[in-house]
Amino acid sequence: MGVFINRDNDGFRRYANGEYVDKTSLISYINSTISKPTMLTCVTRPRRFGKTAAAQMLYAYYDKSSDSRELFSKYNISQDKTFEEHLNNYPAIYLDVTDFTTRYAGREDIVDLMQKEIMEDIAEDYPDIEVKDNDDLMALLLRITMKKGETFVMIIDEWDAICREAADKPSLMDKYVNFLRRMFKGGNTAKVFACVYMTGILPIKRYGTQSALNDFQEFSMTKPRQLAGLFGFTEAEVRHLCDKYGMDYEEMKGWYDGYRFGPNHPSVFNPNSVMIACSSHEYGNYWGRTSAFEALQRYIDLDMNGVQESLEKLLRGERQEVKALRFGFDVSSIGSDDELLTLFIHLGYLSYNVEEETATVPNKEIRIEFVEALRGSKTHKKLSAMVKLSDRLMRATLDGDEQQVAEVIEHLHQEETSPQFYNNEQALRSVLKLGYISAIDKYISIQELPTGKGYADLVFIPRTGGYLPAVVVELKWNKTEHAAIEQIKERNYPDVLKRFTDNILLVGISYDETTKQHTCKIEKYAG
Repeated sequence: MGVFINRDNDGFRRYANGEYVDKTSLISYINSTISKPTMLTCVTRPRRFGKTAAAQMLYAYYDKSSDSRELFSKYNISQDKTFEEHLNNYPAIYLDVTDFTTRYAGREDIVDLMQKEIMEDIAEDYPDIEVKDNDDLMALLLRITMKKGETFVMIIDEWDAICREAADKPSLMDKYVNFLRRMFKGGNTAKVFACVYMTGILPIKRYGTQSALNDFQEFSMTKPRQLAGLFGFTEAEVRHLCDKYGMDYEEMKGWYDGYRFGPNHPSVFNPNSVMIACSSHEYGNYWGRTSAFEALQRYIDLDMNGVQESLEKLLRGERQEVKALRFGFDVSSIGSDDELLTLFIHLGYLSYNVEEETATVPNKEIRIEFVEALRGSKTHKKLSAMVKLSDRLMRATLDGDEQQVAEVIEHLHQEETSPQFYNNEQALRSVLKLGYISAIDKYISIQELPTGKGYADLVFIPRTGGYLPAVVVELKWNKTEHAAIEQIKERNYPDVLKRFTDNILLVGISYDETTKQHTCKIEKYAG
């Protein structure tokens, strides 16, 4: 078995032996591109969104050293009219670029080493083909094609690893992009390859001074097009998993859904987090365990106009207009808030609505990531202070410190509301929501929870069992905090929480627009 060629189908078989959600319709699309002008495909997704599973699936299907008919027989692709035509019909090359960036970290000759190792592996499989001293990978493949009449399928996983990890090495970046251009932008590309599939995190527009590899058909988080349903798990797929594992669909949706591409495309869930939640029977933040949290904090700390205002708006749960750029920059030269937010979209930290050209924080899992990143921010001191104030507000609420709660809300009201909207009830409700933002790591927060006799303004349900109480918050405008508590009791707001816990705190908050005073009343629910 080879390292880069003749690898067999073991990589995908491991996925198939587990809980594999059928994404073999990607094969149908790639089959439709074979030996056509659209033969070069690049699909980019965030970390842990199934990139490697898709690459291994494609390799298992095309690799001629495998017999994958039985492996794919239970999946949708087996019913496709092109299934037999291309099944295990090509010499296939698999390249995981992160393997080289990990093994040869810091070296400037990664591209040379990569080509050398691939060529040595291929030469073993074609012992009758001469390898000349001045050959590069493309020259060797072209010679094989001309003598054997074979065309290759090439699968590249994490194509952008060098671009992401060696952004401070322009000579290495140029060498790598030249390698890609030599392989996939020359006149011999169509002779050598039946099709090429690349996947990674970042789209392939421009790096340094090199022109784009514009022959690739790109499918990204800003333009998923007809492959949108393959970028994660769809609603139907997650409902099936929830039924199978006894998980609550609405809870799963709140945690991991939210990647919406517009009304003509399905919303998708983070697949890795859904699978971990199902297997562990526990909802939680699994994103931070698998992605580079330091990268989020580093990018957030880039000091540029408009970013602080955009992040604050996003944390309020509002939509932020973004001109999702054609990624004509590298990650070391981000120069505007639109560029930064576009990067966040590709990294999976924001969801992008193509039709509206707006971004949102997709779900609870990502909101926790943002809160944690902002808590330690050195650049966005206002936002960092706001998160720390939120920590203080939550502690004061749980401690029953009414004066402290009133003081923090008053401070946030003054800081976060412009004078013309200060005496606006909706503005204060928005401040209240923002004030409790740091509760998201321990609580499920629900605005205007239906209770049967009205809607509770803000409710916090503990994410796990234990000592934390549930919290019901009611805001009163030009009425007393005691009136807020009485409304909670009269309308039996706590009743909906009793299935979670009997430990419930009632919080009444009042604002008097004449005196501009904020007051608070906290008491434990007696049942």
